[in-house]
This record gives sequence, C-alpha cells and structure tokens, in this order.
Amino acid sequence: MAESWIIKYEPKSEAEVIGQEKALEQLNLFIQNYKMQKKKAAFLYGPSGCGKTILVKALAKKHNLELIEVNASDYRTKEQIEEKVGNAIKQYSLFGTGKLILIDEIDGLSGVKDRGALTTIAELMQSSKFPIVCTASDPYDQKFSSFRSKTLLIECSPPSADAIFKTLKSICEKEKISYDEIALKGLARRCGGDVRATINDLQGLASQGKITKEVLEELSERTQLESMPRALVKVFKNSDPVIALSAFDQVNEDTDQIFLWMSENLPKEYADKDLARAYEQLSRADVFRGRITRWQHWRFLSYINAFLTAGIATAKDKKNAAFVKYVPTMRLLKIWQANMKYQKRKSIAGKVAQKTHASLHESIQSTVPLLKSLFKTSPQKTKQLITAEFDLDDDEVGWLEK
Repeated sequence: MAESWIIKYEPKSEAEVIGQEKALEQLNLFIQNYKMQKKKAAFLYGPSGCGKTILVKALAKKHNLELIEVNASDYRTKEQIEEKVGNAIKQYSLFGTGKLILIDEIDGLSGVKDRGALTTIAELMQSSKFPIVCTASDPYDQKFSSFRSKTLLIECSPPSADAIFKTLKSICEKEKISYDEIALKGLARRCGGDVRATINDLQGLASQGKITKEVLEELSERTQLESMPRALVKVFKNSDPVIALSAFDQVNEDTDQIFLWMSENLPKEYADKDLARAYEQLSRADVFRGRITRWQHWRFLSYINAFLTAGIATAKDKKNAAFVKYVPTMRLLKIWQANMKYQKRKSIAGKVAQKTHASLHESIQSTVPLLKSLFKTSPQKTKQLITAEFDLDDDEVGWLEK
C-alpha cells in the first residue's frame, strides 16, 4: 500500500510550516516565556487542515521538548483526562528534556459522556509544570465560554493559495510528477486553505499521470466523485465526531449510495477490532434505514448520519497512516451488467414466444439456451436463418454468440 503523502511530506521543522508566520511567532513566545505567563495554556484554533498540529510538532522539535500528544476524541471523560494529562504534567521527561503537551481536537468533547472533561483540563493547566497547547476549529463555541478565558488565543489562518502551490510544486518535483503550472495553481486555489485535503487530492491525481488542466477540469465536473472521497477522509482519517458529523453535508449522493461507498472502502482503512466496531456502527445505521423503509419515519435520517459519520470515525483506536484511494463500489456496475444481460435474454425470449406461441417463462428456460447452443455450433447460414426468423438485432445476436 502506497505511503500517504500527507505523512511523507509532513513538515519536520519550523521553516517548513507554510502560511503560519504570525501563529508561529506567538506560540514561540508562549513556549519560551511559559514560566512567566499568566495563562498556562495556548488555544490554537483554525479550520481543518490548516496546520495546527504540525505547527506544535515543529516547535516541540525546535525547543528540544518531548511532545506528549493527546487526542481529546480518544480521552473523553474526566477520569481519562486526569490519568493521561495529569500524569504527563507531573513527571519530567525520561530524556532529561522538558515537555510540550498537545491536547488535540478538543472541540470533539461534547455531550453527557464528556461532562467534566473541559473543567478537568482547565484545572490541570493551572498546576502544569510544562506548556499546554489545545487545538480546535471554533474556539467561540458556547461550550468553551469559561475555558477560553483561561487560555491564550492564537489563530491559525488558512494558508494562501500561493503558499499551497509552492508546497504542491515541491512535492511534484520530489516525486518526479509532470505537471502544468496553471493546473497546479488551480488545485491550490480550489482547496479553501485545507493543505491536508489538497495533498491528498494531488496524490490521487498523480496516479493518473501528468497533472494538466484537462485532468483538473474533469475532476471538477465529477462533483460527486470528488466530494465523496473527501467526505470519507473526514470520517476515516479523523477521530473528531464533530468534524465527522458534517462529512456528507455537501455530498450529492443519497443515503443508499453512501452506504455502498462506506461498505466498499471501510475494509481498506480499518482492520481487526477497529473494523468490527466500525461494521457495528454501519449495521446500526442500516437498522434505522430499515425503519424508515418500513414506517416512513424520516426523522431517523439524523440517526443514520450519526452512525455513518461520528460512529465510524470514533470506532478506531488509531488512524491509518497509509494513503487509500477511495473508489465507488463495483456492486452497482455488476447489478447493471446483470440487468442488461437479463434484458437481452428477455427480449430474445419475447420474440421466440411470439413466433412459437409459447410462454415467456418457457422460452427463457428452454428455447433461449437451445439457441445459444446453436449459435456456438452451427454454420453461419443457420445463424442467418434463425436471425431472420426471430427478427433478432445485432446486440441480441452478439449476446447469443458469447
């Protein structure tokens, strides 16, 4: 399985982080002057894929700090937070260095299950010997009203299209991928500042050969084939239920199609216990789909979406770092091919039934198989006579000859 370019080309130093000069400067000062800071945690916020986590990793390396990374979506209760973060802030590094504690995706904390988690984080911040950085997409969410005042807010803005273009160009040159500069700039512009999603798109396009305007235009025209893989990234490559819940909001596919995409690509991303838990969420969604079909209770659609997105996103213990090319299911194509095959057989049987005064069922069961045998073994003249007698067209003759 090909290595994901998101992992392969992850910035390793401060200089490689694009478009976040101001955020880098602010976070740098926070880490350097931590002991003198009144606020003991930084709250790094910005849209998905803009580089929040990468920025923290780069500065941990710069300051020679051991990075303790905690995903809030994986440690959701007061007890789990106390155990994971509490132990980290009390103990010095085994390597004699300081620590930088990253609590990632805290906007994933919500609901009854997470009650007390944000309060616990706020309490731990006050007694921490080491700098703490929390990340989220929207710090102005109501649930952060009291938490926000205890932290230093630092904004990560979406990188400019020009900065993203330079990154894409560098990757193409390293991978020896031919590209049209206009097409590459177009790809950089259309991502809305989501560097992670753009690199994922680039890897998918690179598998088709040279990146040209035509390839990019074709990708833009296939809106539903473009949006479904990107939506699946939000579910499969993410553990935040809040982000996952909106994955299919802009997708031009009905619920049945989403089920097919999920069932086709799920085994490529998950394995073992993760896969079993994910299939359990998929089956629960299917139960509610059955209830809609049976009782027409359309309010159950929200439950289906929750299981298909947040349920599957949180079913995994660890994200799959490998690049996976998401493809539509072949099941629909096979069904269509089978239907086409049956329709030709039915069409031939109808003509035979009319000429022989037999039933359609009898013609399908007995006469059509006989005709297929004749077309395989008889000379051309016999085939022509049968074709003329039953008024068969070229497609029907071709089906009998196969």
